Amino acid sequence: MHVTFILGGCRSGKSSYALKTANEAPAEQHIFIATSVPFDEEMQERVQRHRAERGARWMTVEAPLNLPEAIAEHAGTDRVILADCLTLWVSNLLLELLDPVKVETRIRRLVEVIQSAAGSLLLVTNEVGCGVVPENKLARQFRDLAGSTHQAVAAVAERVVWVAAGIPLTLKP
Repeated sequence: MHVTFILGGCRSGKSSYALKTANEAPAEQHIFIATSVPFDEEMQERVQRHRAERGARWMTVEAPLNLPEAIAEHAGTDRVILADCLTLWVSNLLLELLDPVKVETRIRRLVEVIQSAAGSLLLVTNEVGCGVVPENKLARQFRDLAGSTHQAVAAVAERVVWVAAGIPLTLKP
């Protein structure tokens, strides 16, 4: 396993599948890259539950905006990296930069880093393109950028897995 891209709907089981897959990977170091920013108490509790679920063998790196840099810094042949999730990262970038063109530049940088990263890399994301067309410009920009990110990452990943109702379905190879 080098690059595995795991996507699905919210609460589909994709993060649990990614964690199980990463835990089975032969690696000396396990690194979790978090893109969330826990703004409220519920999200802070969720983060703590996930940390406990991962256990002590996992090092956590918080990278709400600097995902490519975090992957580049921590990738290694003896490591497995689990980054969760790309849609939060895209949302964070869009709200920070307020410019889809600048976000697209960051997406291209992510793809470059993914292609050159050593070791195993699992990337988790929420599929947001299966619903209705959003009613406002910012939401449409987010949906479009998420879709572009998914296509670009899937193109360079060796494995792409869709998770629905806790069941992983291999899309690629």
